[in-house]
Amino acid sequence: MLSFWERESLSKYDYVIIGGGIVGCSTAYHLKKKNPKAEIAIMERGAFPSGASSKNAGFACFGSLTELVDDSKALSESEQLALVEKRWKGLLAMRKILGDQNIGFEANGGFEVIRKAELPALEYLDNYNQLLKSIFKKDVFSLNPNLSTEFGFNTDEIETIISNPFEGQIDTGKMIKSWWNICSEMGIKIMTSCELMEFEEKDEFVDLHCHTTNQDIKIQAKNLAICTNAFAHKWFQEEDINPGRGLVLITQPVDNLKFKGVFHYEEGYFYFRNVGNRVLIGGGRNLDKAIEDTTHFGINPKIRSAILNDLRKLILPNQDFSIDMEWSGIMAFGKTKSPIIKKVSDKIAMGVRLGGMGIAIGTQVGQELEELITE
Repeated sequence: MLSFWERESLSKYDYVIIGGGIVGCSTAYHLKKKNPKAEIAIMERGAFPSGASSKNAGFACFGSLTELVDDSKALSESEQLALVEKRWKGLLAMRKILGDQNIGFEANGGFEVIRKAELPALEYLDNYNQLLKSIFKKDVFSLNPNLSTEFGFNTDEIETIISNPFEGQIDTGKMIKSWWNICSEMGIKIMTSCELMEFEEKDEFVDLHCHTTNQDIKIQAKNLAICTNAFAHKWFQEEDINPGRGLVLITQPVDNLKFKGVFHYEEGYFYFRNVGNRVLIGGGRNLDKAIEDTTHFGINPKIRSAILNDLRKLILPNQDFSIDMEWSGIMAFGKTKSPIIKKVSDKIAMGVRLGGMGIAIGTQVGQELEELITE
């Protein structure tokens, strides 16, 4: 039950953004920059972002070679180039807006571990270097087989390593904290533990029916932006939005850890990196997609076992380690990895389905969504 004061001054907005992750914050930020006097609110159903924005692995990446080769089955060459450019612009925009220090950015490079199964992808290395030169002005991918020994990996399992100097890593927690700080400083209202249950578009505004920790409330918005990635399927079931759960584990500190950087293998389905002298590793949803296509958080024992096996045999052979924490995040995928950025009606728009590349593409999606809303 709202008071008169709450109804008149605290629950009416020019723009309401559903989702307090990267896309939601970027959308709100760009709206406020263009419309400084606008009343803007971000509604987040959890205490922290509920999808993957604060649960991801912190990869500032735009696509490994085998992942790009696999994506070419659904995307033309020009579509792939446009998607990589969007990811790269998104990374640069996020770093510029928030500042490298505030997101813990480290330019340690990106790498891909190539085993026998991935060797055929090397035939495409020169093609992709040539394709991506229009964005990066130099070769992106190069072969460095000696890095397996330098990094302490199991060389019996690895054929070579592809390096990419343009990728890096961030501190995901610092990144979200920075987004929330900058939005708050701009006067954007962030409402956590506030879940949108349903909405109804009317002549002058959109009625939002929301559930909070202690009451149900109604919010009015002149414009509504849905930035909830996989969870948007709840309201737009006709859209090609499929959830994908990702498992992440992080070790306790490892003595004499030999590698730094972000690493992919198996068409990008598996990934690992250093966090100081810890190893963060995740992925593997391809091993059990029927179970992992879900919006429910949880730990899949089959995938967890595979990840631990790779840690023991591939990444940290003959080294002791123990797991400190494990968690899951929810991503969104479709028939292609291109995001959905569209108007649903005059007052409602969405920026969703980030294809597991939220860190890279999220800021750019937010900017494009703002342009769509205000055009």
